[in-house]
Amino acid sequence: MSTLHKDAAVSNREDKKPHIILDYNKNKGGVDNLDKVTAVYSCKRMTARWPLVVFYNILDVTAYNSFVLWTEINPTWYPGKPQKRRLFLEVLGRELVEPLIKRRQVLPRTPASASVVLAVQRRVSSTSAGASPSPSPSPTKAARPSPIKAPSPSPSAKRKRCRFCPSKKDNKTTITCQKCCVHICKKHTITLCHFCR
Repeated sequence: MSTLHKDAAVSNREDKKPHIILDYNKNKGGVDNLDKVTAVYSCKRMTARWPLVVFYNILDVTAYNSFVLWTEINPTWYPGKPQKRRLFLEVLGRELVEPLIKRRQVLPRTPASASVVLAVQRRVSSTSAGASPSPSPSPTKAARPSPIKAPSPSPSAKRKRCRFCPSKKDNKTTITCQKCCVHICKKHTITLCHFCR
């Protein structure tokens, strides 16, 4: 079955193969080549859910297509670099995640994640204050919103007892006050919205 061929035309060769089979054999390498190229840098993970398999494949093919378009539009981007696609995917991933990191109001609980968020927010605040950012080639240039800095409790690396709980209670927590850095449990934490601060 084909959407290109409407009749059962046969070739003039000795074997008299139909044109539909000859065209298929001539072009079938494109899918194999795309699978080979996307397998080098893939986001696929083992899963038993078929919609996720389709989604991972869509992400891989979209990332490769965007890389092909970007290198055609900007042929002088990283000239002479052997790993252009890896660099492109790193920059693309960073550009897709940074707007969400900048809008974070509450820091993540793990220290590693919190340090990444703080580094991005500091870099944005320093560039908005007038410091010149280091030039980095990026595939997308989106408007960068200013980060929202909330005085909410931040996670700390060590668990300690809550400062305000009675001494008989053993409420250990990693949350600290951003102003005085004392450990506080969720019971003694006050949550305010953006407008009430």
